[in-house]
Amino acid sequence: MYLKLAYRNVRRSVRDYSVYFATLAFAACLLYSFTASTEYLLALDLTSDQRGFYESASMVMEAFSVFTVLVFAFLISYASKFILRRRSQEFGMYGLLGMPPTVMGRILAYEGCLVGVFALVCGVGLGVLLSPAFGAVAAFVFQVPWRLALVFSGKAAMWTCGCFAAIMALATWRGVRAMKKRTLGQLLEARRAPKEPRRRGLFSPALQLVAGVLILLLIYGMCLFSPVNFIMGILPLGVLAVFATGMIFRFAALRWPQWARKRPERYFRGLRFFEMRQVENQVGLSANAMACTCVLLACGMCMMVAGLAFSVGMRQPGMGAAAEALASIGFVGLFYGVTFLVAAAAVLALQQLADAADGVGRYRLLRQLGCSDGQLKGAVRGQVGVYFVAPMAFALVHAVFGFALIGFLAFVLGSAHYAVITGAVVAVTLALMAVYYVITCRESQRILLEQGADAAAA
Repeated sequence: MYLKLAYRNVRRSVRDYSVYFATLAFAACLLYSFTASTEYLLALDLTSDQRGFYESASMVMEAFSVFTVLVFAFLISYASKFILRRRSQEFGMYGLLGMPPTVMGRILAYEGCLVGVFALVCGVGLGVLLSPAFGAVAAFVFQVPWRLALVFSGKAAMWTCGCFAAIMALATWRGVRAMKKRTLGQLLEARRAPKEPRRRGLFSPALQLVAGVLILLLIYGMCLFSPVNFIMGILPLGVLAVFATGMIFRFAALRWPQWARKRPERYFRGLRFFEMRQVENQVGLSANAMACTCVLLACGMCMMVAGLAFSVGMRQPGMGAAAEALASIGFVGLFYGVTFLVAAAAVLALQQLADAADGVGRYRLLRQLGCSDGQLKGAVRGQVGVYFVAPMAFALVHAVFGFALIGFLAFVLGSAHYAVITGAVVAVTLALMAVYYVITCRESQRILLEQGADAAAA
């Protein structure tokens, strides 16, 4: 009975669940593709030396696969928060009708399982269908003939199912636990009530800024002057970079409106004051997501630059053995770099869509005060733009130091066209972020403006 009700709920709320489903399917597809990357290479006509070089890099692949699981756990966590907030009002109605919290938690878990299983099947199937494209990347990097072939890896599918099930179980448990803690009033008002801001920390924003800058200077110094230690400790240093970047974002978001208020002729132009207030209110909730996105963007750009520099850039006369030795690094860099870029943009989009429900009441009030649709759409574009532009700009700052290290290694190894490769990667990243920005703006406008107009009419 409850399973049937959960199935009907998913069908009825297909528009809300579409974002959730797309995120889960995307995560499943790339988790499978990471693990099956070896199979793509085995399907090609590699020489024994090329296979040996790739096998020597298998430990690097395994390390990055663990990091990838953590990245997508973070992504699925945001998707789960999004769907919980969208579904809270309906579960509040169930509570008013007398349904106990344990049953509501069971229905929510069933809904998550139904969507998760379907997304897993579709994600792995999509990974199999895209295997010729991934094989084309491998053939391009290793300079071997490419042939059309669908590749299925049972081992990769089992690993993906296990990781996906563990991540989904944790996300579902947290969602059920969060719903049980809420009162009926909180469930019914979940879409309209703003989230509780997190504590800003034990230290003042100025001290957090100083700490963040010092940590980043330490990381930048290791990257430039102690590259071996930097590469060995890249995972913990990446975590430190996230925390440091988050502290800087938190300081900037708190101080930026204060500085803007000193110029009232600009601050009160249009709905700019409203946009800044929105950013200021959300800083405690979004700083960590923006910081994580920023570091992922920087890592993705650096990995793509390294992948191209150590594959395409090595295709020079007399570089045969060296090019083959570095081809595995090029494959890892391209494969994971693109994924990190897409994952980072997806995190930003999900975070904005999850927060869009908070602003429906505020945008409805602005409409009642006489603001035009053009002004409201401009406010949405400005608010979403801050969350895309700030991480991208700071990611370029991070990436500059990574580009310097990779450029030095490329120069030593004799790689060519490094400046062209770097410019192309940055251009592709900016284009990807622009596409996600447009999609997020349109969906946020649908949530904020259409629902606000319907509620005002009612």
